[in-house]
Amino acid sequence: MAAGALFAATSGAHAANARPPVILVVGDSLSAEYGLARGTGWVALLEKKLVAEKIAATVVNASISGDTTSGGRSRLAALLARHQPTLVVLELGGNDALRGLSLTMTEANLDAMAQATLQAGARVLLVGMQMPPNYGARYAEQFAAIYTDVAKKRKAALVPFLLKGVADAPDPMKLFQADRIHPNAAAQPTLLANVWPVLKGLL
Repeated sequence: MAAGALFAATSGAHAANARPPVILVVGDSLSAEYGLARGTGWVALLEKKLVAEKIAATVVNASISGDTTSGGRSRLAALLARHQPTLVVLELGGNDALRGLSLTMTEANLDAMAQATLQAGARVLLVGMQMPPNYGARYAEQFAAIYTDVAKKRKAALVPFLLKGVADAPDPMKLFQADRIHPNAAAQPTLLANVWPVLKGLL
């Protein structure tokens, strides 16, 4: 076989074996469209954004309402094996804080998930949360630092606060559902806008 033909055949084989990036989102109710019409959550909007940007990527939303970092950690290995993602978005930790779980445990779980993702050959995007002022300034600082510390340790990308521009909006209640915990449909584009610049840079 001539060199040119060999190169063409090899290139064709690589192209055939190539597949679009797979974005795996492992999160809680904030990513699972809790209380929202299907297709209106920020992860669904992400899929539409990828199409609009002509980025060939598949999104797998493995988020479960009420999930904690312990739950996500227990599910992650099977998800990595099944979907073989290129990028894993970890949006967990809020329920840990709401339930008063150990900050040390939350950090250990997120760190283990980031490490497992990297070992599987995928990139990591940590999506952070912040606690409201009534939890106390010290607790809020320690909780926010979990995401920064894990991102630094694992050299992972970080979105510091998923609800930026929503929870700290001038009139935040207009952007939340009646439970005052979950953002409504009007807030979802802002959530995506917080994640998109960092996520796009990883693709």
